[in-house]
Amino acid sequence: MPERMKPYTLSLCLLAAVLYLGVQALTGERGLLGAAERDSLLEQRETQLHDLTEQRQDLEVRVRYLRSESLSRDLLEERARAVLGFADPRDYVIRVSAAAAQPSKSAPS
Repeated sequence: MPERMKPYTLSLCLLAAVLYLGVQALTGERGLLGAAERDSLLEQRETQLHDLTEQRQDLEVRVRYLRSESLSRDLLEERARAVLGFADPRDYVIRVSAAAAQPSKSAPS
C-alpha cells in the first residue's frame, strides 16, 4: 500500500498546506472574519488619538503662556491657586464633587 501512495504524497502535502492557509486566511489574526473587530479597534484608537492630540495642544498652549518671554499673569495666578490651594479673599468659592464636575456625554455642549 505505501508504494501505491507514493505518487500522491506531494499532492497530499500541498492539499494540507492549502487547507491550512485557507483556514488561517478566514479565521487568523488578520483573517477575513476578524475585519469587523479590527475596524472597531481602529475606530477606538482613532478617537483616543484625537482626544490625546487635543489634550496635547491645550498643554502646549498652557506651557507657552507660562514661559518667561510670554508669561500670562492670569494663567500663572490660576496655576498658583490650584497648586497651593489658595483663593483671593474677594473670590466666591463653590465646592463641587468630582462626579458632578465631569460633564455627561449626552448633554449638549
